[in-house]
Amino acid sequence: MKILSAAEVDAALDDLALIDRLEALFRAGCEMPLRHHHPIKAPLGAGSADAMLLLMPAWTRASSAPGAALGGAPRVGVKIVTVFPDNDQRGLPSIYGQYLLLDGTTGQTLAMLDGTMLTKRRTACASGLASRYLSRPDSSKLLMIGTGALAPQLIRVHAKVRPIREVAIWGRTTAHAEALAKELTASLPKVLGRPIIVRAVADRRAAIAEADIVSCATLSKAPLVEGAWLREGQHLDLVGAYTPAMRESDDKAAWRARLYVDTRAGALKEAGDIVQPLANGTIDEDDIIADLFELTRGQQTGRLPGDATTITLFKSVGAALEDLAAAELAVGL
Repeated sequence: MKILSAAEVDAALDDLALIDRLEALFRAGCEMPLRHHHPIKAPLGAGSADAMLLLMPAWTRASSAPGAALGGAPRVGVKIVTVFPDNDQRGLPSIYGQYLLLDGTTGQTLAMLDGTMLTKRRTACASGLASRYLSRPDSSKLLMIGTGALAPQLIRVHAKVRPIREVAIWGRTTAHAEALAKELTASLPKVLGRPIIVRAVADRRAAIAEADIVSCATLSKAPLVEGAWLREGQHLDLVGAYTPAMRESDDKAAWRARLYVDTRAGALKEAGDIVQPLANGTIDEDDIIADLFELTRGQQTGRLPGDATTITLFKSVGAALEDLAAAELAVGL
C-alpha cells in the first residue's frame, strides 16, 4: 500500500493533467452517492461546538474507468473528513482529511493519501475545467475574493487555463491579501513561465467591474458579489459557501447569469448560491443550464465561440468523483 503525504500529493499532481483527468471521468461517469454527513454532538462536553464526520465515496466500473480501453481497472475511493470547530483552541486545524483508494475488483487497499491537499488540488482544477467551457478564451484579468488555502491554488489554475496577465486579490483582512499578493508575485511567474502582475485591492466593487474572471473561495454567509456590479462577458467562479446557509453572490447575479454547476445533485442540496434564489423564486431548476457531466459530454453548451457578452456563473460544491480522479492520477494509475 502506498502512503502519500500532503507534499507528495502536491508534487504528484500537474494542474493541466488533472483537469484532463477530471474531464475524462466526468465524461465517462461513475457511481457517486451524495456525501454522508454525520454530526458528532459536543465532543468536548457541554458547551463545546458540534463536530462533523463527512464521508465521500465513489467508484468506477471496468466499462467507465478512464483507462478502461487501455486495460484500466475499476477502483473504489472514499474521502474521510472531520470538522472539529473547537480545534483552534488547541492550536490544531479544524479540518482533517484522508483518502483511501481501493482496488475495485478485490477491495484491496491500494493507497492512502492526504485528503486535505487532494481536496485543494482537485477543487481548483474543477474550476479550471469549468473555465475551459465557460470563460472567454482571451480572459486576462482575474479577481480572487478570499485569501485562504484555496486562493493560491485557484489563481494558479485559472492562470494556466487562460492568459491571465493581472491578478487582483481582495480579502476581509487587507494584510492577508497583501501577504498573498507578495508571495505570488515572487512564485507565480516561475510557475507560469511568463510575467504576471499580482496586487491586493481594497475596493471590491471596482475590482469586480475590471475582472474578466471573478473567483470566490470564502465562508461568507452574505453576498460578496452583487449582480449589479457585473458586466457583460464575465465568468463567475463560486467555490466557497458550500452549505445552504452560505452564499457568495446575490439573487441578481444568479438572475443575470447563465448558471452551471459541478453536479446538479450536490448544488441543489448544498449550494446556498443556488438553493437560496431557488427558494425565493428568483430562478428555477430549469435555469441551471448544465453540470460538468453534461458539459463534458456535449449534451449542453458552454460559452459559444465569439460570445463576449454572456455572463456565466459556475457553482462548485465538490464531488467524490473529483477526489477519485485526483487520487488515481497522484498514485500513477
